[in-house]
Amino acid sequence: MVFIIKGGTYLEQGSHLKAIAFDKTGTLTQGKPKVTDIISVTKISEYDILRLAASLETNSEHPIASAILEHWQTSNPSNGLLTIDEYETVPGRGLIGVIDGQRYFLGNHRFAEEKNVCSKHVESILHKLEQQGKTTLVLGTQQEVLAILAVADTLRKTSYLAIQGLHKLGIKIAMITGDNPTTAQAIAQKLSIDDIQANLLPEDKLTAIDTLLRKYNKVGMVGDGINDAPALAKATIGFAMGHSGTDVALETADVALMEDNLNKLPFFVHLSRRVWHKLVQNITLSIGIKILFFALALWGLASLWMAILADMGASLIVVLNGLRLLSFSKPEVHQKTTP
Repeated sequence: MVFIIKGGTYLEQGSHLKAIAFDKTGTLTQGKPKVTDIISVTKISEYDILRLAASLETNSEHPIASAILEHWQTSNPSNGLLTIDEYETVPGRGLIGVIDGQRYFLGNHRFAEEKNVCSKHVESILHKLEQQGKTTLVLGTQQEVLAILAVADTLRKTSYLAIQGLHKLGIKIAMITGDNPTTAQAIAQKLSIDDIQANLLPEDKLTAIDTLLRKYNKVGMVGDGINDAPALAKATIGFAMGHSGTDVALETADVALMEDNLNKLPFFVHLSRRVWHKLVQNITLSIGIKILFFALALWGLASLWMAILADMGASLIVVLNGLRLLSFSKPEVHQKTTP
């Protein structure tokens, strides 16, 4: 099965899409990041950095949290994590928790800037990692930054082909992500994305879709997470990743992409345009036959069998023409899966 469509309306609307927006993590990328860098800014050891970070991420379901916990368990399978008090999640920014009486935070670049603990040295490290397309996390206290962690996620093999196929159909591509602008720009350059909006909170993604709708009128949205649900609901057509997508995303979306194959998006647009073409054909054919019969009747040239042909005959022709869609197939594009 290629995808699940929740009604014929969405199959018809797909032919009118002018732009499609993508979430980054878990959509364009695999959603299985790995820890690549652990950099101490103070004298704290790599072991303590990882232990603090893993302890703070224990209750989080974000893919980055899974990456940090997996890295900790692989490196230190016999050591336990620290107890967290006054645990708090700050949406779109990070986590806060108290360990042994000390308040720590672990979050993105924006979170560290808001806490006024970023120095020129910290900024230079963050910028260097972000230019490599990595997602950065800052570990610190209320007074200073202790360390910087970086994780990297691999692009889906189908991401490049999907965007290439959509471009050939004249569809503009946007990426809306909560990641930092430098990392987003690095990913966008690899995939030839037209419009980038980064550092977005969940409510900002909804605003981004509103902006795209005003610009393009008909806009699709592809996402996989809870944070994507408002944007999926607002878009003309919401596409959810059928395998890795959360229950909320799948429930909100209008189309579920089975096997998380983004290369089926161009197929969906091709199919939608073919469906629209058939609708126009069938309506024109049906009305045309009836107008012809009516003209013959006015001139007294109509007969009973002509009336049957204009009614049942036209219906059968329309049905048979529609059934031709069952044999529709779009050849796969065989090109490199990476730019």
